[in-house]
Amino acid sequence: MSEPRRTALDALHRALGATMTDFAGWDMPLRYASERDEHTAVRTRAGLFDLSHMGEITVTGPAAGEALDYALVGHISALAVGRARYTMICAPDGGILDDLIVYRLGDEEYMVVANASNAQVVLDAVTERAAGFDAAVRDDRDAYALIAVQGPLSPAIVKSVTDADLDGLKYYAGLPGTVAGVPALIARTGYTGEDGFELFVAPADAEKLWQALTEAGADAGLVPCGLSCRDTLRLEAGMPLYGHELTTALTPFDAGLGRVVKFDKPGDFVGREALVAAAAKAEAQPPRKLVGLVAEGRRVPRAGYAVVAGGEVVGEVTSGAPSPTLGKPIAMAYVDAAHAAPGSPGVGVDIRGTHEPYEVVALPFYKRQR
Repeated sequence: MSEPRRTALDALHRALGATMTDFAGWDMPLRYASERDEHTAVRTRAGLFDLSHMGEITVTGPAAGEALDYALVGHISALAVGRARYTMICAPDGGILDDLIVYRLGDEEYMVVANASNAQVVLDAVTERAAGFDAAVRDDRDAYALIAVQGPLSPAIVKSVTDADLDGLKYYAGLPGTVAGVPALIARTGYTGEDGFELFVAPADAEKLWQALTEAGADAGLVPCGLSCRDTLRLEAGMPLYGHELTTALTPFDAGLGRVVKFDKPGDFVGREALVAAAAKAEAQPPRKLVGLVAEGRRVPRAGYAVVAGGEVVGEVTSGAPSPTLGKPIAMAYVDAAHAAPGSPGVGVDIRGTHEPYEVVALPFYKRQR
């Protein structure tokens, strides 16, 4: 086994007493103190995250947009400069290789952000698929550290250390600026269900920026947050996680995310034929639907547990955890269409042989007040 990679903030995390864990080949902070307290801080105040394990891939050149239109399922060349888009990269058979955020940084420059566990797969696929276009693909994973400030007080905290126009920065957009004297790409594409900012900076500047944000947020109750609360926050917000709700065994249509597939864009794209068939199949015979489950008891469902109704297996849990906001265990699960409507009677989860009752609810579990 090779040693896990360490982010530019590794020494700082250890100095803060973080519990570290190997995540997708990176040594990452799981929690600093109480994950429940970290979760609550993001919901009510603000949290500070190191997300430097994410994989940045830059695509440049006159045909960069067309190359990404071919490589990914979205209409990327239609993106305005300064905006971002949630999209996916699929295998030729339509299976999801990863879900991505793509930023258009300039007329001929895009940044693709992949999940840490899939960064090499995405880099290899985009490089191969862009080969026939006037475009260059660059592995920028070592060029960036990524620090996120999330929560209702995050705009005030970041505003206090930047002169960038944060009020003009829409959701799913990014602009270059200076934060605490550090050059940064300032993005607003949060994964917690709260408002917030993601700051892409040079690794050498990461510690200075983290410390400046820590000081700026001290009076607002900002706390450092680990991957554990990031998972419960995204679960409450009904956001899919690759390897759980999204896999190579599922197409975007199976995942209820067929809207990201743009059949009307010009030219061909990888997986198109298979996805046309998947879309037709989903319309004729709806696949299992991704739903929310809320426990009536206290037992926590985990990924892979069977969802049952009337003694039959009708689905499978993809993610489960105690919800600090709801005060109950919650889960996301793919469930047969007949049992997927909110309030469907008799639905439970098989937890070690016992069928625990659960209420089927529409996602997300939590939606912030805008």
